[in-house]
Amino acid sequence: MLPAVLAALLALPGVSDDSPPKPGAAPAVAGTLPDPLVCADGTPVKDAAAWRDKRRPELLRLFESAVYGRTLVGRPERLRFVLRDEKKNARGGKATRLRVGVLFEGREDGRQMELLVYLPNRAKGPAPVFLGLNFDGNFDTTEEPDIPLPAHWVNGLFQSGHDHKPREADRGRHRAMFPYDLILDRGYGVATAGYGDVEPDEVGRWKDGPRGLGPPPGRGDWGALGAWAWALSRAMDYLESHPRVDRKRVAVFGFSRLGKAALWAGAQDERFALLVSQNSGKGGVSLMKRPVGEPVEHLAGKDLGHWFAPDFAAYSKNEQALPVDGHALAALLAPRPLLILSAAGDAWSDPEGEFLGGRGADPVYRLLGTDGLAAREWPAPQTLVSSTIGYYLRPGGHDVTLDDWQATLFFADKHLADPPTQK
Repeated sequence: MLPAVLAALLALPGVSDDSPPKPGAAPAVAGTLPDPLVCADGTPVKDAAAWRDKRRPELLRLFESAVYGRTLVGRPERLRFVLRDEKKNARGGKATRLRVGVLFEGREDGRQMELLVYLPNRAKGPAPVFLGLNFDGNFDTTEEPDIPLPAHWVNGLFQSGHDHKPREADRGRHRAMFPYDLILDRGYGVATAGYGDVEPDEVGRWKDGPRGLGPPPGRGDWGALGAWAWALSRAMDYLESHPRVDRKRVAVFGFSRLGKAALWAGAQDERFALLVSQNSGKGGVSLMKRPVGEPVEHLAGKDLGHWFAPDFAAYSKNEQALPVDGHALAALLAPRPLLILSAAGDAWSDPEGEFLGGRGADPVYRLLGTDGLAAREWPAPQTLVSSTIGYYLRPGGHDVTLDDWQATLFFADKHLADPPTQK
């Protein structure tokens, strides 16, 4: 009886053990994986020019039409940045901390997000910065008492009251996912904003975020993931304007659904120099055509379907018809360094499928002159592959841990130009 109960539990999202499935235990894909180096008309991509001028734009359009939807709003003309607070001796003197209002409509009573930025005080010049969204507001990422509670919707799934309202009791609850001191000690800055500031993660809330700035989205237009990705580009607009930020060394990261948003932001916005996928799963770098983990039927269903373009639902129980998959999303990031972080017990994300997504992008990375993904077989846990497409599998479940960040910083030290000196 106990084995049957355990098997049932492990089939549920968010419940896992620490043992990775055996490599090859499931078919690589169901159906044919689209070749990223063959154009829609059958023409093979033989050089960087053909990739840049023909195949890459094709893949972007396919992701727009089939998965994430078309982004209908660019950088707003009235976009404005307001410095709300500056603390020059934050984190025990390690950092200058900024709270920046990113006003999408140029006014305080309009759509906006608050960006929390830490810049290392020991940097001798403009610093590289990690940028990513958080689930429950900036106050949730730090124990600092002077970060105000957000005025907007928060996810609140693991907070003291599940009504999407921030509570003082939840201050710093997820600070382990944002190890600011570790990042600063290594010479990097870090910036974050609550994804609920941008657009609440609920069905029918599109008018409350950047999607409300444009025409009502149609069946092939952007979902919430597109809005969150758009917000990362607006944060980049601010970061590249700051004299203490090295705009050529901004890395974008994200966990779970926010990992999907980070990858889509990186595909559309090539200003991001390095990409980090933290358990992005299906709809991210993992292969949706693999009959393992979260199916499109769940992603496109009534609870999560607002993340995607409405037309994505056409692939529910029909993944083999998808014209793109996670490997093609990874390929759109080439030749920039990409680190794929997986967890052995995160069955819903399919960690082997995440690795195979990286493997599928390898030919594009190599065509563009990089070493691609050096590993041919799924690596053992806690073995960092630090090639241009990097991969790291850790024990545990769906989460972001200190182990993940240590691997990330090692990878960034190797791949960002003029890496900071390690402490």
